[in-house]
Amino acid sequence: MAWTERKLKELCVVSEERSDLFSACIGDLTGIESMDQCRHTLEQHNWNIEAAVQDRLNEQEGVPSVFNPPPSRPLQVNTADHRIYSYVVSRPQPRGLLGWGYYLIMLPFRFTYYTILDIFRFALRFIRPDPRSRVTDPVGDIVSFMHSFEEKYGRAHPVFYQGTYSQALNDAKRELRFLLVYLHGDDHQDSDEFCRNTLCAPEVISLINTRMLFWACSTNKPEGYRVSQALRENTYPFLAMIMLKDRRMTVVGRLEGLIQPDDLINQLTFIMDANQTYLVSERLEREERNQTQVLRQQQDEAYLASLRADQEKERKKREERERKRRKEEEVQQQKLAEERRRQNLQEEKERKLECLPPEPSADDPESVKIIFKLPNDTRVERRFHFSQSLTVIHDFLFSLKESPEKFQIEANFPRRVLPCVPSEEWPNPPTLQEAGLSHTEVLFVQDLTDE
Repeated sequence: MAWTERKLKELCVVSEERSDLFSACIGDLTGIESMDQCRHTLEQHNWNIEAAVQDRLNEQEGVPSVFNPPPSRPLQVNTADHRIYSYVVSRPQPRGLLGWGYYLIMLPFRFTYYTILDIFRFALRFIRPDPRSRVTDPVGDIVSFMHSFEEKYGRAHPVFYQGTYSQALNDAKRELRFLLVYLHGDDHQDSDEFCRNTLCAPEVISLINTRMLFWACSTNKPEGYRVSQALRENTYPFLAMIMLKDRRMTVVGRLEGLIQPDDLINQLTFIMDANQTYLVSERLEREERNQTQVLRQQQDEAYLASLRADQEKERKKREERERKRRKEEEVQQQKLAEERRRQNLQEEKERKLECLPPEPSADDPESVKIIFKLPNDTRVERRFHFSQSLTVIHDFLFSLKESPEKFQIEANFPRRVLPCVPSEEWPNPPTLQEAGLSHTEVLFVQDLTDE
């Protein structure tokens, strides 16, 4: 018992290590960082690394996953083309007297059996609808058929398309490839021999894997039954070659009956060679459409670039006009401000002039004769009273048109600036006598406008 438990633990460890190894491989090949997501992807594909990687890469390219089929309606396949190539292999006729005797003896029994079976199935449809008519898990139907096929015939077989019939049609249309559809009849007497000897033949596998997509399902599954109703097969084994023809997915060949490997290769090659021109034509049309689209895109980009350039030029022009307008407005505002300032200054001069006390007479002993030397070298002379404030001198000079807007008055002996305007040091400017002016003085007016 201890040995058995130890072996089971070892098998669990090996299985877990194998699971981690496969998950790491999936992560390296597809870029999935989550190990749990890698393991989930492998479990969905029954630990088939190739199928899991291909499905994941298809998702990254924008192709829906086989486990998330698109909700859109499936592609409609044209099966009514009168030019469909049909090849039917009849069952061999009995040979010899013994063979014909056995055939004639068994004929009534076979006729009775199949007649009764058909009547029973027909009557059963009224009692219970065929469960195959409801497709609920198309991917599950495909995976289930693949597993049963590999269990019965081995893993040496053409690569099955691991997706729904609609997805296979979409991929064949997008990639411009032939799609070979195989409908497997589980109850048919020739299905086993066809799968074992023909479908699994190496030369058949090589041809199918290199030149077409291969989709297969059992008609006992809802997905296979739905496809069989669309393709309307007559007998089994049944193969249909589908391709994009005249802008529609069209059945271009039907192969029915027990066909041998060499014959199957010849028939498939014949169908592909006969219809290759349609694929070539479609490729050329797609290239032309792509070139036209690229050209149109380039033209649109050039137009947009030109439009953006024009818009940029117009924007710059608007900005330049706006800048000029603002500058003109600023200049105009400055002019108006300067004009108002000058007007205010002139009004102030007139006011100061009106407020000046009258000039004393020359014979007044308390008068002071002051000669002012202005910055423009002009001389102005006026008499003031000793008792008058130095502010009167300033107001007199301010009222003159020749005087600057801002100025100070300086005396030479001794050289000093007269406090004519109230300040912190002289809140009340002194009188002429307090300032030490004599009966005749020469004062200099210094321009302070630019300071």
